[in-house]
Amino acid sequence: MIMITGGAFQGKREFAIHRFGISGSDIADGAETEPEKLCGSRCICHYEQTVKRLLAEKKDPLEFTGNLDCEIVIINEIGSGIIPLEKSEREWREAVGRAGCILAAKSDTVYRVCCGIPTVIKGEKT
Repeated sequence: MIMITGGAFQGKREFAIHRFGISGSDIADGAETEPEKLCGSRCICHYEQTVKRLLAEKKDPLEFTGNLDCEIVIINEIGSGIIPLEKSEREWREAVGRAGCILAAKSDTVYRVCCGIPTVIKGEKT
């Protein structure tokens, strides 16, 4: 597995497309695709939204993440900045961080993309 993380609108998706030769049709959007239909996808983007959907459905996002089978997962970093007032938003933020830890542990390579520039933070450049 390859994990690509970084802030919103930093070029993660574009990096995945160019670096790994995937097309738009290879990418399942976690904000739109039912979580159960994500497994087996070549690439998932907006995985943080998948976590939000699982929480809303009262499903365990960490168990789901542990069982996830995918080649590339793109997840926004959402843990920086002001702590949300809403409890549900804080729980989502924590779950995304923990899911990111699971993804990173499962991944052979982890990239962090900032301003369109990828940095390998785990593994070798593939």
